[in-house]
Amino acid sequence: MHQLHNAPSYIQALAPIIDHYGYFAVAGLLFLEDFGALVPGETVLIAAAFYAGLGQLNILLVALFGFIAAVAGDNVGFAIGNYGGRPLVERFGKYVLLNKERLDKAEHYFNSHGGKIVAIARFIDGLRQLNGIIAGISEMRWVKFITFNLIGAAVWIAFWSLIGYYGGSHLNTFIHFDLYITVAFVLIVGGRLAYKHLIKPRLKNKNSSS
Repeated sequence: MHQLHNAPSYIQALAPIIDHYGYFAVAGLLFLEDFGALVPGETVLIAAAFYAGLGQLNILLVALFGFIAAVAGDNVGFAIGNYGGRPLVERFGKYVLLNKERLDKAEHYFNSHGGKIVAIARFIDGLRQLNGIIAGISEMRWVKFITFNLIGAAVWIAFWSLIGYYGGSHLNTFIHFDLYITVAFVLIVGGRLAYKHLIKPRLKNKNSSS
């Protein structure tokens, strides 16, 4: 028994994949995600680490498979961007649901923050998947890219592996923690929307009338 009946729904949904493919699910989906494919790589990593917390997988192997796949995927993306350029990415990106809008947003963010963004790109959804491709298109030196990429991958894998592992080994605490995050997220988003659409317009009107 995996004791998954109390686990978050997204982990339960991925249970068949992890049960069947194990570490290779982590490696395969992270590899594909890291050069633009819209697949649940990050979520599978967390779910596999959760399994490790339940004693079903080895957390060190989950992290190792994830790290190797993440770095390899980003380097494939870098090669695609570097040797094929933007025309190649735009031509074939549709096959992995990579459209021009996603590419434009990621490239703008990358160019706005410079090469240092490579190290933290994995924590930014959208840029995580296109990090290597954009670095290649921008003709960043590979040595610089791989250095920051290794650092970013190590921190990202360690962070989510530990979160997932803790969740599996402390299931009840994790369920409440997951709930708190959801509530906090809703409050933050709701607050920002209220400020943008209700409070900010009123302040502008008040200032313009005074």
